[in-house]
Amino acid sequence: MPRMTVTGDPLARLRDAAARRAADGLHRTLRPRPPAGPGGLVDLASNDYLGLAGDPRLVEGAVAAARAWGTGSTGSRLVTGTTELHAELDRRLAAFTGSAAGLVFSSGFLANLGAVTALAGPGTLVVSDQVNHASLVDACRLSRARTAIVPHRDAAAVARALAGRDEDHAIVVTDAVFSVDGDLAPLRELHAAVRAHGALLVVDEAHALGVVGDHGRGAAHAAGIAGEPDVVLTLTLSKSLAAQGGAVCGPAEVIETLVDTGRSFIFDTGLNPPAAGAALAALDVLEADPEPPVRARETARRISNLAAGSGLETTVPAAAVVPVFLGEPLAAVRAAEICAEHGLRVGCFRPPSVPKGRACLRLTARATLEEADLTLLGAALAEVASSTGRSLHT
Repeated sequence: MPRMTVTGDPLARLRDAAARRAADGLHRTLRPRPPAGPGGLVDLASNDYLGLAGDPRLVEGAVAAARAWGTGSTGSRLVTGTTELHAELDRRLAAFTGSAAGLVFSSGFLANLGAVTALAGPGTLVVSDQVNHASLVDACRLSRARTAIVPHRDAAAVARALAGRDEDHAIVVTDAVFSVDGDLAPLRELHAAVRAHGALLVVDEAHALGVVGDHGRGAAHAAGIAGEPDVVLTLTLSKSLAAQGGAVCGPAEVIETLVDTGRSFIFDTGLNPPAAGAALAALDVLEADPEPPVRARETARRISNLAAGSGLETTVPAAAVVPVFLGEPLAAVRAAEICAEHGLRVGCFRPPSVPKGRACLRLTARATLEEADLTLLGAALAEVASSTGRSLHT
């Protein structure tokens, strides 16, 4: 059979797709930001919930680690990429979250991939909240397990899925604080469901660690389920801890399994030492001072009240994430432009990050925001409400 001859431009379809995204308000652009300092936009977009990214204590932690261990980890953690610093961070994260053991990865995304794929597989049911983070979604896909998607925050639906399964094993995966809506998973109810049906609960603490609970120990700790033998936590070090990397904390058997079989752990270069040093310094800050998580939560509530006061659709935040729903992507883009005109950098979330019709500004509180910053935000949101016609007061 003769070979088919293919002619034409192989990149044309990419340009066509890009043009369609632009027309729909879905084009994305990288916008390099300058160093922090006077004259820059007020940050209401990042995940630096405690304002520690430029904290001298964390900078010194990173510098000291670089001087002692160098800038790179030099290999995977099973070869040369585990320093004494990594082992200390494994232990400290486990202790801080109330878990038996911990294991640091080079990113939170890889921690979720590692945990779910190592704990699930053929013969396992994975039950996943319909708005879980993309890293959990991709982990479910890669696990090759049957995945049941359940309605958002519906513990009863989780229990039904577990009760009706044919598989011998099951895990339930959920964000602790959901990354756009900012609401909290019903962790006690989910834990009761997995306990009743012999399953494991995997909780992604990415947006809860450092903000929720006493000293910011996370949502599982606040719910009283941390350290239970059927609870596994995944963490990121890049949000409240203002570093880089991720971790899995849980029973010793889970950590041993990840070291032996976790592909995103075994085949990835270990976290660089400066990031580990910064994360350890952030843990020192949190253990010494319970107030930054409290300030972050209080600021989030104030931001939510400003949005609601302008007649914009929002939620009551469980942590530091506050969405302002604007419906269509172009309305969200315009709202972000208005905020920039007022000196504010905000998140602009559009499909596929959010469902169709739920494009929004994603505002993030920070423990170090000042009163003048919130005054600016109030003025910007009032203009957003009038300019976009999204005010619920009209």
